[in-house]
Amino acid sequence: MPTSFAPARPAPDRTRSDLLLFLGVAFAVSWGSWGAAMGIGGPAANGEPAYVPFLFGAFGPLIGALVIRIRRRRRGEPVPAHAVRFRAATALLWTPPLMVLASATVLGAAVLGHAAGDPALSWEGAEDAMKSMGGPAAFLVSMLLSGPLSEEPGWRGTAYPRMRATMGRFRIGLTLGVIWAVWHLPLFFIDGTVQNGLGLASPGGVLFAVSNIPMAMLVSSAYERAGVVASIAVHFAVNTTMILLDVHSPVTQALIIGVQAAVVTVLLATGRRSAASPSGSPTGTPTVVAEADGRPKQSGLTPDRPGNPSPGPLPR
Repeated sequence: MPTSFAPARPAPDRTRSDLLLFLGVAFAVSWGSWGAAMGIGGPAANGEPAYVPFLFGAFGPLIGALVIRIRRRRRGEPVPAHAVRFRAATALLWTPPLMVLASATVLGAAVLGHAAGDPALSWEGAEDAMKSMGGPAAFLVSMLLSGPLSEEPGWRGTAYPRMRATMGRFRIGLTLGVIWAVWHLPLFFIDGTVQNGLGLASPGGVLFAVSNIPMAMLVSSAYERAGVVASIAVHFAVNTTMILLDVHSPVTQALIIGVQAAVVTVLLATGRRSAASPSGSPTGTPTVVAEADGRPKQSGLTPDRPGNPSPGPLPR
């Protein structure tokens, strides 16, 4: 008796389907949770009723990444060709300097902002930020969970390699930056968030939205060099430095955008040579063969071994 087999979906169709599903889940979870926080009312602060849905909303991209991974494994589909595999040696080589560079973009812009007339940098704001979250340890854990760990396995570990199949680095950074800015919109309407303090139609609010573009390019450059671990580290470094320095002045925000744009230009330029290498694997960077959790791709259409991507006060 003849046996029929369902044809495998072409890679472009599979990639498009994955991206649409990921974005649908990420936005549904995040906007639904933040909508609940708005409905509850009150500040999104620890101990307040609105805090739990506010915090859960930050995990929309991670949940979207998990949904895509589970579906891919059940269908026996291969890992995306441009996903970056975790390698400890590469992560140790790239992550520390990338973290320092990311933090320096904020610190350098803040120093320039002071020279342009902004208030001088002070440790008092950093102390207040840490006290409000229960101390330095709780502050660092909170900064790591809400934003870096809750988002990067999604935006970079899931969306980026699929977009990379048909788009260049600059175009992906621009596209993901715009999507990222739109994803943050509900936070402007939740009391107690940095975005709410800035105001949606204010210069600070507009600059926050624009800043998502160079930030997306900066974090994506880290991902291409050392995978999700590096993108998490860079995201964490930028967010933490901004909170500790209490960055809210439009002048400093604009300077951060400019400094990060300059840094990204260099990172993109230095990445072109490796992108054109015959092997298809950037020189000095990890082999592009795994998803957010760093599991290697198996040969042919055999799915990779199961693994769990890392889960992640203010989502960026």
